[in-house]
Amino acid sequence: MKGILGTKIGMTQIWKGDRAVPVTVVLAGPCPVVQRKTAQTDGYEAVQIGFAPKSEKRVNKPQMGHFKKAGVAPVRFLREFRNFTPEGDTVNVDIFAEGEKIDATGTSKGKGFQGVMKRWNFAGGPASHGSKKWHRRPGSIGQRKTPGRVYKGKRMAGHMGMDRVTVQNLEVVEIRADENLILVKGAIPGANGGLVVLRQAAKGGK
Repeated sequence: MKGILGTKIGMTQIWKGDRAVPVTVVLAGPCPVVQRKTAQTDGYEAVQIGFAPKSEKRVNKPQMGHFKKAGVAPVRFLREFRNFTPEGDTVNVDIFAEGEKIDATGTSKGKGFQGVMKRWNFAGGPASHGSKKWHRRPGSIGQRKTPGRVYKGKRMAGHMGMDRVTVQNLEVVEIRADENLILVKGAIPGANGGLVVLRQAAKGGK
């Protein structure tokens, strides 16, 4: 399943005919091929590609050996794509075409420690009629003697964001190969400047 790595630039809109289309701009590639895995040597078929140059002084010896074996300069990110055989030693944005459906994976923005109203959209407590310091509390979290404990996965206050999020079946609106840019319709998870993994749509969006 073909794919490429990139960084999220931000959102804007472009005109297609007489309508404005909201798009996310992704600077994707060029991504050097670092390793090709085969069923004979690794047990499965895959290709490992890299993205974003990295200073050699920040690379440890095992990683440097991996890059030297492939004959490529050190990169910051490495990702595998199964059942994908790119032509040549570099993956560029032209592997996708306008109108094609893709899946975009990114890391959502970190929100820190948040309460139940922001994290899980709880309604909170009464805002009037004698309510005191109960406006944003979660309320009861358990039952009586049975089961006598709080169930795992109970929606409570805690760390929010910084999750791996995938949005499926986004449309490629425009490819600018000379600038290594992909314009994708809609929003992509994560902050501007974050790593984005673009793959061929897993569910074959129409």
